[in-house]
Amino acid sequence: MRECENAEFHDRSSLEPLISLKLAPFNFGHNWLIVSNTFSHSAKANMDKLRAMELLVAAASNGSFSAAGRRFNLSPASVSRQITELETHIGVTLVHRSTRNLTLSEAGKTYVARAESIIAGIRSAEADAASLQDTPQGVLRVHSRTMFGVAVLAKLQTEFARSYPEVIVELHLSERPIRLREDGFDLDFCIAPPQEAGLMRRRLFASERVLIAAPDYLARTSLPVIPSDLIQHACLPYLLGHDVVYWRFVKEDQAEDLPVPTAFGSNNGQVLLECARQGHGIALLDEYTVAQDIQEGRLVRVLQDYAVTNTTFEEGIYAAFLETVQVPTKLRVYLDFVARYWQGISGPGNSVTAPH
Repeated sequence: MRECENAEFHDRSSLEPLISLKLAPFNFGHNWLIVSNTFSHSAKANMDKLRAMELLVAAASNGSFSAAGRRFNLSPASVSRQITELETHIGVTLVHRSTRNLTLSEAGKTYVARAESIIAGIRSAEADAASLQDTPQGVLRVHSRTMFGVAVLAKLQTEFARSYPEVIVELHLSERPIRLREDGFDLDFCIAPPQEAGLMRRRLFASERVLIAAPDYLARTSLPVIPSDLIQHACLPYLLGHDVVYWRFVKEDQAEDLPVPTAFGSNNGQVLLECARQGHGIALLDEYTVAQDIQEGRLVRVLQDYAVTNTTFEEGIYAAFLETVQVPTKLRVYLDFVARYWQGISGPGNSVTAPH
């Protein structure tokens, strides 16, 4: 075998239809779907056989194992070995070897012609996939907690659509946890890190919970100074089932749990926000839901010296998406856009870093 590794094909003119197509090496880091009855083993075996197919086509195109090896940075012996393994796998001789000449068998000529078509198809598929990765386009299915969707995502959508008209966002809002794979979503915004396996998780930004009230409500009553003052106020708690609602206050490492005197309650944050705007009482809501109202004077913060929550102090918005080799461009630009929008509301100190 060593004696013929550098041998030339005997009749180059008979191979003109085969050598007209110059093929560049492929990037084997991608996952390809190869439609071929010949290759029916594992993904790695498929990739090995595809490499052998490429080497055979390159040898036919360039006239020798050594020329094919130079294109793929392989030794002539390695090229010869991989083509021999391909012949063994399909059970037919593709190349006739002698000390000086290499010629394709009849089966080899047929196989190379088909292989050229397969490789060209793979290159086309790779180019199509790369264009999707490079250009933000396609449908982006997003799930979000209701209040974040209403307060943030809905308000940025028009500007996002102008910036990326080829990305179609489908926004679904609910309070239920979802499973990205089973429910068919690309992205989930949630207030706690998800536990589903195989996900990328990013805490996009911190967002504390804040007590708020309308200026006219506070003008009719009095400004609370300490948490126990809330007993004299109309409070608007978020209902978490049928149990008594507690708000936890922390200041200088001192914690206090206060049962909330309820004037009106709801399990929907948008309802509570509207009631607070109308001066019905004091509500505890996420900062991202009330930031614009505070900036524009419709609401004011109460008991600002205290950290307060109704669940946990691990407040914030998390983004979860399927773990892939590369984050899809449509998803990345959407997260970047959410980042810029939130930074514009909350200021430069509270921003998101989108994955790349």
